[in-house]
Amino acid sequence: MKIPRILLAAALLACAPSAFAQGEAASAEVSVEPPEPLEAAPALAPLSAAVATSASSPSGPGAASNKSSGGAGPNLPSFSGPSTPLSPGMTPPPPMCGGPEKQALDKITTENMIEAQKGQQKLSEVNEARDAAAAHYNALFEQQKLELAPLEFELRKLQLQASIDDAKDKADLEAKNDRLERLKLDNDIARAAVDAAQVKADAEKLQMDVAMRKLDFESRKLKIAAEVADSKTVALKADLDLRAKKEEWKSQANRDPDYEAQPFKDGVLTISDRRIALDGPIVTGVADYVTDRIHYFNNKSSTEPIFIVIDRCPGGSVMEGYRIVKAIQASRAPVSVVVKSYAASMAAVIATLAPHSYAYPNAIILHHQIMSFSFGNLTEQKEQLADLKKWYRRLSAPVAAKMGISLDQFTKEMYQHNSDGNWEEFGDKAVKLKWVDHVVREIRETGIVKQPGDAAPTPMSAMFGLKEEVDHDGKRFMRLPRLQPYDAYWIDNQDGYYR
Repeated sequence: MKIPRILLAAALLACAPSAFAQGEAASAEVSVEPPEPLEAAPALAPLSAAVATSASSPSGPGAASNKSSGGAGPNLPSFSGPSTPLSPGMTPPPPMCGGPEKQALDKITTENMIEAQKGQQKLSEVNEARDAAAAHYNALFEQQKLELAPLEFELRKLQLQASIDDAKDKADLEAKNDRLERLKLDNDIARAAVDAAQVKADAEKLQMDVAMRKLDFESRKLKIAAEVADSKTVALKADLDLRAKKEEWKSQANRDPDYEAQPFKDGVLTISDRRIALDGPIVTGVADYVTDRIHYFNNKSSTEPIFIVIDRCPGGSVMEGYRIVKAIQASRAPVSVVVKSYAASMAAVIATLAPHSYAYPNAIILHHQIMSFSFGNLTEQKEQLADLKKWYRRLSAPVAAKMGISLDQFTKEMYQHNSDGNWEEFGDKAVKLKWVDHVVREIRETGIVKQPGDAAPTPMSAMFGLKEEVDHDGKRFMRLPRLQPYDAYWIDNQDGYYR
């Protein structure tokens, strides 16, 4: 760096004026004092004083610069510039006339003045160099101050930021400490609450244990009392059970049905529990009900008779009725059709075509042509009529053949006996016409081995979704279900009850 060199130069400059002043003083002391008579010696005093004054109290740009620096830099010597030289107007004193001493003094004085001027010249050069060095030093110092200013600013900024961060950290630490204290307090409160709840739960558990022990004690007491009561009522309960079994015994026939190979003897027909009821209109589902039971009884026994008992049947679907006829004819076990009250239309065909048929003397059996409604144009109605004729011929022709007459004769006699074609006969007359095989005076239902209930039996028609309704005129009627394709109703419906 240049600063030490500058300091060294300044120190040298500081020493130069002092040495020069000392040299001047020495010169003054060495110089031979003029003799007192001479009046030229006083002239040296002003010169020496001027030189001493210039050397001892310098002033000028260097001193001002050093003063203005405020002592910021090193203690450099202050110079105000070169000492005041002899004014240009000054001239050496004129040569004085005198002796050799006078001349020697003048010579020495002149030489001193010349040396003083030379020293003053050298001093001026040194002062200029010193001033330049001081100015250069001040410039370097100011440059260093400018270079260090951003670093000092950044250092101050970092110090302030560190102070701010320390304050924030301290605030965060205080906040965390406060939060930790609050959490500790909350934990203490929660722990106290848990302890209180545990105490309460323990108290409740103790109460429950006491209550359970009390209930257990009461339960044991009740159990003992119940056992005592049970022991007292064992005999009564046994008596009641015996009484109930006796009633159940009384409500049953307590005998097996009669399975007679020849069920009809001397006008008495014996019916077993191999019995199938056929009541109400024959609609979709009735054929399944009847034929499934025929197959079931055949699977149990192919020799014991099966009975289809008709209480009141107005007829119905020709397809359903035809299936029943075919199941009767194909049965391995003998099937008998029994008419107790009334069999008409398709039901009458079933009774007549059965291999064995029976009827009470006053039972009604009715044969007539198929009656149906047709819809559509004339061609469609003609086709429907042709289908009805085919059904009538296929089902009525076997009836006429059993009677020993033709179908046309059978149809003709229907209208001879009744203008509307409904040929109805009682059972005893029907036997003569071969509509049924036998008239019975007594029917024994040995298959009914349990006492019937007091409630009225549910009509069979209800099993297949049929129910009685009342129209707007207050007339009762029953709505028949929709027929399957190519089917037709063969039913006695003289009063329009079936719709």
